[in-house]
Parts: sequence; structure tokens; C-alpha cells
Amino acid sequence: MALTDDAITKIKDMILGGELSPGDRLPPEKELSEQLGLSRSSLREAVKALELIRVLDVRRGDGTYVTSLEPQLLHDSVAFMVELHADSSVIELLEVRRILESSAAFIAAGRITTEQVASLGTEIDEVDPTSVEDLLEHDLRFHGIIAEAAGNAYLAGLLSGLNGRTVRARIWRALTQQNAVERTLAEHRAIAAALQSGDAELARAATMVHISGVEQWLRAALLLDKAEGEDAATPSVP
Repeated sequence: MALTDDAITKIKDMILGGELSPGDRLPPEKELSEQLGLSRSSLREAVKALELIRVLDVRRGDGTYVTSLEPQLLHDSVAFMVELHADSSVIELLEVRRILESSAAFIAAGRITTEQVASLGTEIDEVDPTSVEDLLEHDLRFHGIIAEAAGNAYLAGLLSGLNGRTVRARIWRALTQQNAVERTLAEHRAIAAALQSGDAELARAATMVHISGVEQWLRAALLLDKAEGEDAATPSVP
């Protein structure tokens, strides 16, 4: 793996140093391996890894190219890496999401347009409170509007990638926690109101409360599952 890591670093340095630009085709494998002082097998593994995270685009029969490196490519890359984690790591992902979502709301408060504020209100008003699927679709669109309003494509890409994984926690919450739908919509209204007023600190705080609610619920649910598992493993006393 160390040799592959070395190969990845060298290709990355070529991009950072301007030897390779977005859209450029990499030299043939034999030529590039000799140029970088690498074995062809190490180079192949590095190319595979960089293809997975959307830095390189391998076109069969044509060659390997540097991708556009545009921010939207972060979505697939982050989502792929996030999906590799075990269920126990969802809490850590929610912690990351809480930090990023609240920061996005803070930035968005100073940039959000009248049309985007109206879209947030429409999203809330049109939710079917009896449908978990409808709530989840609304939730993704609601936070997507805020990320877009923040005006930072890289931040939006990271959040989009994280949301696919944490949506499972929201499903569990909606199915098992009393008044979860009503609580979610009330929290969304508070966030939308803060954004409409342009109060960045209030928007950040409201978003942190919103994400923390899911995070705290999931912590309690996992602790309960652990306790029940330990009880089941304890033999009864005759």
C-alpha cells in the first residue's frame, strides 16, 4: 500500500504543480511509470484509487484523463467513502453534518435570495405529515436549498454526500419517535425564519439544534440496543 500511496502522491503533485490540468490526458502507463520512478502495478493501483474519488477518468480504449475537478464531483466521492463506514459511525457523520450544516446556514443568512426563502416556505407547507417518504424528500430539498444559498459549491457537495448516509437515522427517528414529523417541520420553520430575517447566528443555532436532535436520539437508540444485547447475552439464573 505504501508504494500505491507514493504513486497517488506523485500524481497529485503533478496536478497541483500544473503539469496536469483538468481535462488533460495522462501519459501512457509505461512512460508515466518511468517518469515517476514507479512500478506499473503501483501506478495502476493509484489510478484505480483516484478514479474512485473522481480525480481521474479512465476511458477504456482512449486513455486516462484528469476530471474537471468541479465541486459537484464531491457528492459521489464523499457518498462512496461514507457508505463504506459501519453503522456505528453514523453518529460521527452526524457530528460532521451538524458542523457543516450550521456553517452553511450561517453563510446563507447573508446571501439567501427572496426566491430561495419562498422556496423554503413552500417546501414546509407542501409536506404530507403522514408520509415518512415525503418528509425525507422534503428534508433533503430543504437543506439543499440552504446549501445552495450559501454559495459555496464545495460545501454543498460535501453536504450532499453526507446526507445520503444520515438519512437512515432520520428514517429510524420518523418511524419510532413520537411527533418526529411535527418536530422536524417546526425546526425547519425556525431555520427558515432566521434566514428570512438575515440573523446568521440564529440560523446557525437553529440548525445545530435541528441536527443535534437526530444525533441525540440516535445515541440513545444505540445505547438501548447495546443494553438489550447485553441482557440477551446474560444467562438467566435458575
